[in-house]
Amino acid sequence: MNKKEVFEQVTDMEEKIGQLYQQLGDLKNYLAELLEENHRLAVENHHLRNRLESSTEQEEQKETGKSSSSEVPVGEGYDNLARLYEEGFHICNVHFGSPRQDEDCLFCLLFLNKSK
Repeated sequence: MNKKEVFEQVTDMEEKIGQLYQQLGDLKNYLAELLEENHRLAVENHHLRNRLESSTEQEEQKETGKSSSSEVPVGEGYDNLARLYEEGFHICNVHFGSPRQDEDCLFCLLFLNKSK
């Protein structure tokens, strides 16, 4: 082999490595999108299950004619704030309206408990 052939082989390998690196980057971006969508759907599924459970409980209470005596009636505004919090948004004055990151916010929880 002469020097030119070796140089051409190295150049060819470099181009193939570049293409593989590009493909790997594309796959990584696609995987990130899939993970984000999976997380979003898992959160949405969790909220839908909670709503289904609460509506089922309400129907059962209506059928039995009993209501929990420990529940304190709350206003529509409180219900809306609680719903927003359950959907994954902050309701505290520190981060109001911004999305929560899989963790409970102590400020929001304090506000919800204070309102009861």
